[in-house]
Amino acid sequence: MDYLHGLNAAQKEAILHTEGPLLIVAGAGAGKTKTITHRIAHLIASGVPAHQILAVTFTNKAAGEMRERVRKLLDGKTGTPLLTTFHSLGVRILREFHREVGVPRTFTIWDRDDSMKALKGILTKIGSDIAPKSALSTISKKKGDGVSGEEWARSSLNFREQAILRAWDLYEQTLREEGALDFDDLLLRTLTLLRTSESVRKLLQDRWTHLTIDEYQDTNKSQYEIARLLTGERRNLCVVGDTDQNIYSWRGADIEHLLGFEKAFPGAKVVTLEQNYRSTRTILAAANAVIVKNVRRKPKNLFSEKETGEPIHFYGAQNEIDEAWYVAQMSAALIESGFDPGKIAVLYRENFQSRALEEAFLHLGVPYKVLGTRFFERREVKDVLSYLRAALNPQSKNDITRIVSVPPRGIGKVTLDKMFAGDAGIPQAALSKVNAFRETLLAIKQAAQIAPASEAVRFAIEASGIEAMLKKDTEEGPERLGNVRELVNLSTKYDDLPPPEGIERLLEEAALQSEQDELALIEEKEKSGGSVSLLTVHASKGLEFDAVFVTGLEQGLFPSMRESETERDEEEERRLFYVAITRAAKRLFLSYARERMKYGSREYTVPSEFLEDIDTRLLTSASLPQRGERVID
Repeated sequence: MDYLHGLNAAQKEAILHTEGPLLIVAGAGAGKTKTITHRIAHLIASGVPAHQILAVTFTNKAAGEMRERVRKLLDGKTGTPLLTTFHSLGVRILREFHREVGVPRTFTIWDRDDSMKALKGILTKIGSDIAPKSALSTISKKKGDGVSGEEWARSSLNFREQAILRAWDLYEQTLREEGALDFDDLLLRTLTLLRTSESVRKLLQDRWTHLTIDEYQDTNKSQYEIARLLTGERRNLCVVGDTDQNIYSWRGADIEHLLGFEKAFPGAKVVTLEQNYRSTRTILAAANAVIVKNVRRKPKNLFSEKETGEPIHFYGAQNEIDEAWYVAQMSAALIESGFDPGKIAVLYRENFQSRALEEAFLHLGVPYKVLGTRFFERREVKDVLSYLRAALNPQSKNDITRIVSVPPRGIGKVTLDKMFAGDAGIPQAALSKVNAFRETLLAIKQAAQIAPASEAVRFAIEASGIEAMLKKDTEEGPERLGNVRELVNLSTKYDDLPPPEGIERLLEEAALQSEQDELALIEEKEKSGGSVSLLTVHASKGLEFDAVFVTGLEQGLFPSMRESETERDEEEERRLFYVAITRAAKRLFLSYARERMKYGSREYTVPSEFLEDIDTRLLTSASLPQRGERVID
């Protein structure tokens, strides 16, 4: 039982509980992933076949980390459990039971951009002035709640909701015509299948006898129901989460799923992990003081056997420019003192705050990266992915529309419409161009069906004409060509899978990538050197850094008080600040600006109410470091 060595008493208690419902309340930095992976190892050592264990989390990054740790613990002596994300699990189930669901096995997965584009056209067509983003948000929320358009139609709807419902009907029709599912369908269709097909439900319950759900506080209603239905009468469900890190209610995450676990699963065992292995005692004291004010939570008090650590630096800036220069100069001083820039993060509540920060970092020459446009959302990368998607799924009008003129091949909108209508009326000259385009897609499909993933991607880049097109572009071409070649490098990790599964997995990853997954991609590319990370607090969840700057701590900004919000969850804003604080391992810097430019006008501010919760004895008034001054011992 080597996997029990080095664990604390609470972790061992959780690991040794193998039958029946289990709730692990895991504080930030309390060894949650270690507990999950060592418990899986114990299940296998206790006689549970590896293939009967399913563990589900929320990001590819987290799933990959768990997968790697379990492999090391098992040392190749047995099979590997299925460690995946909710959406990837949905893809797996829907492809296996595609006939029962009524979708093609090679269905295309629409990302948010695809959905927005389709809804924009539909709303224009029906003469509605509802913003596509707003309509998509409503549809997404309903799907996350496990509600279909047909079910919503039975509700009492106002005029605006009726317009969205009409757009939803046409949107679903478009998805069917193109053999596609959107991001939320991966959960809703899986849930519908489990609800309506007893044979599929029983088969999957027997396939996975022990289920673990990570980040349980972030589950929406569809995810909650999927977990409940897969668990079945065995009730071998282990959920891991922390009410204090529930920050995604706007995505449908329901904190009640964790708060009400013992009621939903009577007799459940509850284990609380409170020993933190990440942060200094000073940082934890601040975090505990902030979060204890919340009422809707599972009580816990983080503690550490680490050193007391440095006091928390607090800086009151004159304005956002002054604040940005303080952060950039202090980051430079940290790097000069020996900090790895890749282990430094600057967090903010709203994306607009990054502008001033970027300017300061650029001026001082401090290396940085911003989590903004994701790799898979870059135009040239999406073009290659669309060629692959259209090759595997010729019904995908969305992808064909995107790539038919990339590079230009003389096929205009009129010809494209006739293509979709069955080629009637296309002149012979244009038809030859259409046939050449289709032959290109067929060649790419054949490559995907017989070649390793990376070779198929390389072939698509060349056969499509994208490579030649980018080589002709002397300005942006080299950088964009580098991006599509990076796609080839990325796809090598799927080369061991039998074709066309490797390409299908690549397309799945592209559609389901999260902010944390994007950061992992950047870190993998950097490997040496590294850059300071600039990101929102929401995007930082699940990550950790040696030094963290939490900026913009002003009333109305953090906590947020947006005018568009009809009701603000004050406890969620406090949880968000708690998450920000607990990302820091060694050094924590808090700052606010006395005045800030917002929407073209300068506003005077007051410090965030959250700052009042931190004992002043934990704080030290910060000032700009002098050139050459060491900022760590």
